[in-house]
Amino acid sequence: MTELVAHVDAHEGPVYVAEEDALYFTSVPRPQVDIKRLDLRSGEVSVLRADANKANGMTLHPDGRLVVCEQGTRSTPARVSLVDRETGATETVVDNWRGAPLNSPNDVVVKRDGTVWFTDPAYGFLQGFRPEPQLGDVVYRHDPDTGDTDVVAEGFDKPNGLAFSPDECVLYVGDSGEAAHRIEAFDPRDGRRLFAVIDPGYPDGIKVDPDGRVYSAGPGGVQVFAPDGETVAEIPVPGAVHLAFGGRRRIYITADTAVWAARTLEPEDA
Repeated sequence: MTELVAHVDAHEGPVYVAEEDALYFTSVPRPQVDIKRLDLRSGEVSVLRADANKANGMTLHPDGRLVVCEQGTRSTPARVSLVDRETGATETVVDNWRGAPLNSPNDVVVKRDGTVWFTDPAYGFLQGFRPEPQLGDVVYRHDPDTGDTDVVAEGFDKPNGLAFSPDECVLYVGDSGEAAHRIEAFDPRDGRRLFAVIDPGYPDGIKVDPDGRVYSAGPGGVQVFAPDGETVAEIPVPGAVHLAFGGRRRIYITADTAVWAARTLEPEDA
C-alpha cells in the first residue's frame, strides 16, 4: 500500500536524514535543477542549492554532507561534489578520470571505508546538454584518501542506479540502456552476473534493504527482488524514478510530480 507524502517536483537523488525527518532530492529539470528539502513533518519544501549543475543522484556522506552527482552542462564540468546541508557550500570530490572530463555522473554510493562509487553514463550528451564524451559508460571507485579514481565495472550500455548488499560484498548496477534493461551483480572478488531483467521498463534508482532485497524503481513502479534475483513484490507507483529508505521500515519514492511512501518488506517476507 502506498501513501502520498507530498505533491512536489521530486525527480532524483532522494536522501532521508533521520535527525531532521526530512527528504532531500533533486528537482525535475526545467531546465534548471535545484537541490531541495522536504520537511516530512510540516510538508514544507525549501531550496538548498538553486541551479545545481544538473544534479542527479545523491547519497549521504559520513560527515553529514550530501554527495551529489552533478551532470554538468556545456559550460560547466561534470563532477561528484559534497554539498553542506546547512549552507549549500560545495566541494569537488572528483571531476575527471586520467585528465579526461567525466560524462554525466548519474548515481553514487559511499562505502563504509569512505570510498565513493558512481556511475557515469553519457546521458548528458544524448540529451543535448553535455559535449561529446571522451570516456566510456562505466562505474568508478574514487578513494578520497589517495585521490585515485579507478574503473571498477564496464561493458554497460547506460549504467544508472547502484547499491551495495548489506555486507558490501556485492555491488548491484542497473543498466537502463535501450538494449539492456537489466540489473547486474558485481562482486569485486568473484566477477559479475546477471541479477534480474526488468520487463517492462528499465531499472532507474535501486536500493538494497537490510535483509538483502533489491528495490528497483522504474516507469511502472518499484520491483522488489530477493537476493537470488527472484521477484518477491511490486510497489505500484507509476513513473517511479528513485527511492530512499526512511525510518520505521518506510521507503520514500520520487516520481517527478510527487513523493510517495510505502512499507518495506518484513524479514519473514524474504
